[in-house]
Amino acid sequence: MPVTFLLEVVLRSVVMFVIITITLRASGKRGIKQLSIFELVLIIGLGSAAGDPMFYEDVGILPALTVFIVIISLYIGITKLTDKFRWFELILEGKPLYVIREGNLIMDSFKESGLSKDEFFSELRQQNVEHLGQVKTVLIETSGEISILFYPDEEVKPGLPIFPHELTEATKDIPLSGLFCCSQCGQLDTLPAGTHHCSGCTCEEWVTPSQSKRIA
Repeated sequence: MPVTFLLEVVLRSVVMFVIITITLRASGKRGIKQLSIFELVLIIGLGSAAGDPMFYEDVGILPALTVFIVIISLYIGITKLTDKFRWFELILEGKPLYVIREGNLIMDSFKESGLSKDEFFSELRQQNVEHLGQVKTVLIETSGEISILFYPDEEVKPGLPIFPHELTEATKDIPLSGLFCCSQCGQLDTLPAGTHHCSGCTCEEWVTPSQSKRIA
């Protein structure tokens, strides 16, 4: 096996490791739940290296072994760097995103997460959330998992309902004055009859808030 070819394998492994990492980092959090970015890189990289020697007789074991050594070395080295330097960890894996505070969606952070509203609300419903007034804080972790801090029952306030049939009842024309919440961000406002813009996100559609207590 020529030494120059082995050096080429090392270079290819480094380049592909970087490409896979950048791709997964740029793809957001929706596709990496339960696994860290580096665990996925490890699985993809080693899986590819192990697969070719199994199927192609012209691909030797030694190049695949070289790929394994390079990727494992990169993984160990980068893990040590992220443990030592907080800024390096933030660059590679990002930081948890606060997407709900005090029952309101933080739209900039929510857009940054890459999640659709339907997908996000589905996750909340699976945690027995009926409306955003039951929720004090929600974070999307770097792994893509959702962490929820609930209000106690006595502190639950009116909030945006998150079941599909309730969201379809959003309207721009408020028939009677009363308490309404923005269908986009969940901000509460007491509004007179007519049309109005949300002061939080400029949305024009409003929904009657739900006030039910949480059933765990």
